[in-house]
Amino acid sequence: MLRTHTCGELTMAHVGLEVTLSGWLQRSRDMGGLTFLDLRDRYGITQLVFNLEANSALCMEARKLGREFVISAKGTVAERSNKNPKMATGDIEILVGSFTVLNVSKTPPFTIEDNTDGGEELRMKYRYLDLRRNVNRKNLELRHKMGIETRNYLNNQQFLEIETPYMIKSTPEGARDFVVPSRMNPGQFYALPQSPQTFKQLLMVAGFDRYFQIVRCFRDEDLRADRQPEFTQIDCEMAFVTQEDILNTFEGLAKHLFKSVLNIDMGDFPRMSYDQAMKLYGSDKPDIRFGMTFTALNELVKGKNFKVFDDAEIIVGINAAGCSEYSRKQIDELTEFVKRPQVGASGLVYIRYGLDGIVKSSVDKFYSPDDLMTILQKCNANPGDLILVMAGKEEKTLSALGTLRLEMGKRLNLFQPGDFKPLWVVDFPLLEWDDETRRFYAKHHPFTSPKPEDIPLLDTDAKAVRANAYDLVINGTEIGGGSIRIHNKDLQKKMFTVLGFSDEEAADQFGFLMNAFEYGAPPHGGIAFGFDRWSTIFGGGDSIRDYIAFPKNNSGRDVMIDSPSAIKEEQLKELQIRLLK
Repeated sequence: MLRTHTCGELTMAHVGLEVTLSGWLQRSRDMGGLTFLDLRDRYGITQLVFNLEANSALCMEARKLGREFVISAKGTVAERSNKNPKMATGDIEILVGSFTVLNVSKTPPFTIEDNTDGGEELRMKYRYLDLRRNVNRKNLELRHKMGIETRNYLNNQQFLEIETPYMIKSTPEGARDFVVPSRMNPGQFYALPQSPQTFKQLLMVAGFDRYFQIVRCFRDEDLRADRQPEFTQIDCEMAFVTQEDILNTFEGLAKHLFKSVLNIDMGDFPRMSYDQAMKLYGSDKPDIRFGMTFTALNELVKGKNFKVFDDAEIIVGINAAGCSEYSRKQIDELTEFVKRPQVGASGLVYIRYGLDGIVKSSVDKFYSPDDLMTILQKCNANPGDLILVMAGKEEKTLSALGTLRLEMGKRLNLFQPGDFKPLWVVDFPLLEWDDETRRFYAKHHPFTSPKPEDIPLLDTDAKAVRANAYDLVINGTEIGGGSIRIHNKDLQKKMFTVLGFSDEEAADQFGFLMNAFEYGAPPHGGIAFGFDRWSTIFGGGDSIRDYIAFPKNNSGRDVMIDSPSAIKEEQLKELQIRLLK
């Protein structure tokens, strides 16, 4: 046998037992008459001991071994004289009697340790080496456990896991599709699915009233820390349900994962309307781990000849408690922060409420001490607080102040490790107006049902229509979202019309779904969770790349296999594709 035990399981209970271990050589240490090797596998590390006096030839051979050599060692479990409490196997060691080199290894380009010396791009190029590191192993083990527990919960709730196609029809809505040319149908293309949306709705029509799938999805979009061109969703759909049924079912899933994976008992999740989230936090995915909510100041500050405020659509502020002693340099740093292109604000107004009760601001010449005190009172400020105010167009200003609020949360250490604050955001707008194209777009997707009481507004005030939609947010990250779907052909046709589809375009792109609705489509709805994001949140990570075995970089490239890459001219000819010069 190449191994009788793993490198993570031996304890004092095994002392005296003859064992065989196999793994990779992590490090070696020569200590005079003794040589110590740390042998590593997926399960842990065990110290191997070679005694020069007892077997000089074996010890000298052990000293020739290099890092990451693959070896199999046979020996006896013994108690360590210098125990290592940081290791699961730190009470024991193996007195080696013989070993075999199973394979040699080049010296790795970076150290395979938790605190490695390898940069991210280098580690992605040698991802198979990076995955040997403890931190990445734990990340993938966490992801695996979440997948198992997700399946356990949904199976117990009578959901069926059903696979849907990976090669489907391209549609112009949403993000860009990745397309696949069809050799047997020259000039025509499949698309890789951005989600299984239409198929899971068809499964409801087919009578499978509870469906789920942990499924790969694809979007050709610019990348960020929480985006990859291919990603994984927990995709779910239910028939004969209301929004309340779905929220309760999948809040149950979230609570199950918190308990089974992190051993955290969660109470009921709060709910917040989209309008309230934007008004109080400037974001449709608010981080509610700390307060610092917005205060509207229009009525208090307009009409004082301060043009920035007088011309603004909205003026809002936040109370940075305990920050009145910020230096001018610190406030200037905040001002420069909000002026960055990523934030897009033109400036920042501050009001200090000193510990001595003295009030100072950057707008003293426009506002009297009484005016400033009224603003402070409106913001529930106390001596020692700092009010930060922004003004301008509503949407842009709320978003910018929301970004500043999160930055203040970081600077004030208001995010505590292991603190999870989930909530549901509900009542989203159904539609978004685009000034450039002069048309509405679906806020979620064109199959989302309006609130029943808002359906008449589709003819008179489409912008005011609320969606029967919901998002699950954890610590300021959207983990998942969904909606009650349109299951009536006439309403779906109406929705396509509002979105600017001609009858021909709607029939061409979604005729199969419209036809299915004619055969008794039940009321249905669903949700999809970003499995990579959820794993990252649970693991306390910063990037979903760390929770994907083989991720792409920020340019959408796999630097390990050098993909995407050119294909041969013969393949292009076979597909009847000609590249533009």
